[in-house]
Amino acid sequence: MSDRGLTLKEGYYLARCCLPRPDDAIAGYVNYEKSIVVHKASCTNLKRVASARRVLLSWDQILEQKEERPDRDYSQLGNLDFRILQHHKVMGVDYSLMVAQMLKVETGEVFEHHRKLRNLKLLERVKRVMIQYRKGIVDNKWIKHRNHTYYRITPKGERYLSFFMTQPKRES
Repeated sequence: MSDRGLTLKEGYYLARCCLPRPDDAIAGYVNYEKSIVVHKASCTNLKRVASARRVLLSWDQILEQKEERPDRDYSQLGNLDFRILQHHKVMGVDYSLMVAQMLKVETGEVFEHHRKLRNLKLLERVKRVMIQYRKGIVDNKWIKHRNHTYYRITPKGERYLSFFMTQPKRES
């Protein structure tokens, strides 16, 4: 049931007297139709209900969990795309040559996949900033964005990667 923009599990209804919102502490009572009417825990109307009918509640109990599904463009992605997204999630800002080296993939292939992932808004270019070398390359040295285009994963990319990680493994 959708009530005031919230999707509640079946059998729960928000009280109109106190208008509970997700940041409010809540409680409720079982009405005569065996549904639960949700109030702010401090609501004076709730205090008038017989204590035997009152129930303690939390928002986690009553809200439907919306499954985060990716858009249609998800089907355009292959295993290498997800390996690249995972690299950026773990390593942060990086450039194609380094990604290719670390994933042991041809440089041109990573360039193509970076372009594709950027067009799908799963990666974004990083503006010209100072980037610190990773440990093991040159310790404690900062470089200015030079001839490389640096990328980082976007929130959409993180969502797609998270969805991919929860799915059964697929063939290449």
